[in-house]
Amino acid sequence: MAPLLKDELDIVIPTIRNLDFLEMWRPFFQPYHLIIVQDGDPTRTVMVPEGFDYELYNRNDINRILGPKASCISFKDSACRCFGYMVSKKKYVYTIDDDCFVAKDPTGKDIDALAKHIQNLLCPSTPLFFNTLYDPYQEGADFVRGYPFSLREGVPTAVSHGLWLNIPDYDAPTQLVKPRERNGRYVDAVMTIPKGSLFPMCGMNLAFDRELIGPAMYFGLMGDGQPIGRYDDMWAGWCVKVICDHLGLGVKTGLPYIWHSKASNPFVNLKKEYKGIFWQEDIIPFFQAAKLTKECDTVQKCYISLSQQVKEKLGKIDPYFVKLADAMVTWIEAWDMLNSKDSKEADVANGKLKGK
Repeated sequence: MAPLLKDELDIVIPTIRNLDFLEMWRPFFQPYHLIIVQDGDPTRTVMVPEGFDYELYNRNDINRILGPKASCISFKDSACRCFGYMVSKKKYVYTIDDDCFVAKDPTGKDIDALAKHIQNLLCPSTPLFFNTLYDPYQEGADFVRGYPFSLREGVPTAVSHGLWLNIPDYDAPTQLVKPRERNGRYVDAVMTIPKGSLFPMCGMNLAFDRELIGPAMYFGLMGDGQPIGRYDDMWAGWCVKVICDHLGLGVKTGLPYIWHSKASNPFVNLKKEYKGIFWQEDIIPFFQAAKLTKECDTVQKCYISLSQQVKEKLGKIDPYFVKLADAMVTWIEAWDMLNSKDSKEADVANGKLKGK
């Protein structure tokens, strides 16, 4: 049987190192096309195991393809992965970090994380009314007594947010006070995040419907030359959730698990997160109060509206948010530049998007 969505899904991987980790994923990833975004020194050669179908972009490629608009893509930060979302030509994207390995379920069987994400994305979400038996579309579950029949069709699922065994995704202060804590709890559940609730999105085991929500999956300005890091995926998650709520789309979280192998340095993380830890106390209320008008009927229009609100409201906190708001607009311009029908055909004809 052919792998699910084989010709409709790209796997995006940001990296600064050789991708030996793909060997473990070979049974699950080899049928799919990979987009590798190389961060850091573009003269370094990243080794990819034989047998994978991939294209690889480094900073020189990003600058060549986007020109002046390349300023919106972060450097020396895994936020650069969103360039892969932009150049993908597929309906779905799965992104994973290179320190994430295949996890095992409680029976000892290897977990095909990608297959579970695909299942999550192909089933509806239920953001308007919480089902206490979690995802009613999963095998062995259904809507519980008292669930309105008028809401049982659900809404299209835009995002599938997976979790991690072993090293949990903690912030630096929590890492410092719990240096040996590991997540060994396998919770066999998928749930829809209710409408109106934000969540901290982690980009290391994440899938989404690029056609439904792709233009909002911007991982912001992080890393080199920026006052903040490690908030790239969370920024995208907050923007995505507000837009999904407005457009009637769903976000799921829970299964599948991956095995997160490596704890990052909490002192390095604290330097990156320091401002964000303070700023998030203003950022979260901002997103909770953000309003999108009925004229915002596309992801792009929603995102431009959010960028204006970021500049107006969060710009008062720090000039960084003015810069970020401008980058959000540049991101949409770059997305539209690469994703109009004419531009894609021209890029293929001219070899502008390179493949391996």
